[in-house]
Amino acid sequence: MRTILIIGIGAGDPGQLTLAAAEALGRTDVFFVLDKGAEKHDLIALRQELMRRFARDDHRVVEVRDPDRDRTAEGYVRAVDDWRRDRADLLEAAMAEHLADGGTGAFLVWGDPALYDSTLAVVEEIEARGKLDVDHVVVPGVSSVSTLAARHRIGLNRVGRPFLVTTGRRIADGLPPDVDDIVVMLDANCTFTRHVGEDLDIYWGAYLGTADEILVAGPLAEVAPEIVETRRAARERKGWIMDTYLLRRRDPVTAG
Repeated sequence: MRTILIIGIGAGDPGQLTLAAAEALGRTDVFFVLDKGAEKHDLIALRQELMRRFARDDHRVVEVRDPDRDRTAEGYVRAVDDWRRDRADLLEAAMAEHLADGGTGAFLVWGDPALYDSTLAVVEEIEARGKLDVDHVVVPGVSSVSTLAARHRIGLNRVGRPFLVTTGRRIADGLPPDVDDIVVMLDANCTFTRHVGEDLDIYWGAYLGTADEILVAGPLAEVAPEIVETRRAARERKGWIMDTYLLRRRDPVTAG
């Protein structure tokens, strides 16, 4: 039996690593890292720093080139399924070659593995295939959503009210009428600009938990252009960007 640890490592700040995550790093034989190309090399560098601090001296690192996802496909869900299957093929082969029976492998996952990350689904697919005798353990982490709220010193919900975590794709045609606080992830198109005519505040953050962290907050109609330009410049400078934001309807009745 091979054991695979799926370890949430927080949004980038090594100080967000939990004691459970640090212990899990310390008992890992092989770390599997998906290489997303030269532009995102600093993501690997941050993982390497955590391994330097908390992993055993005799640990090994296996880098696997992350397959490209077809972003031109008509069916989004099918394209993601195909991408995950390609990942599973590569990682299954890497596990068979580099992780011995009885060994412990690990994936270091940004934020929390349960929130908009494919690693858990990929490992479950490898298990379901039955070619390798694999079991997995999930170690939760501090999500970018939690970090966003902490950096802006706000709560995500208001008294007696729900909040929603969703994607930019899901708010493109409108905001849900029955939710006042909406956390948006995976928005490459600045979809919040479609809602500048509504009575909303925005709390935006990019590269949360890292030295490059950027924060902007205020009335959406006023700060939306600033966020768009800040995001464009940051992405051009670094070659990639990860950002999250909260859209909050102004409602003095439900606030506080």
